[in-house]
Amino acid sequence: MRKRLAPVTDEPTAADLAAIEAEWPLIVAELDLLDAEIRLIYAEDHGGPTALDWRRLRRAEARVTRAAADLATGTTGPLRAA
Repeated sequence: MRKRLAPVTDEPTAADLAAIEAEWPLIVAELDLLDAEIRLIYAEDHGGPTALDWRRLRRAEARVTRAAADLATGTTGPLRAA
């Protein structure tokens, strides 16, 4: 028997949107880390990762750490350049 899903009519509240906005720097940092990891995987097929690839990974890891710490301490704002 097929069940029907109820349509979603609830929209995010102002508090939900504020929480997403507060977490956004961490989300961006994690996406940058994922991109650096993907570059390392592809580099294996093209002669191996370069020093720049490893540096990109370390910097992305540092940005995630800083963004997570900022979120945990309640300090918000744009990500600092590494």
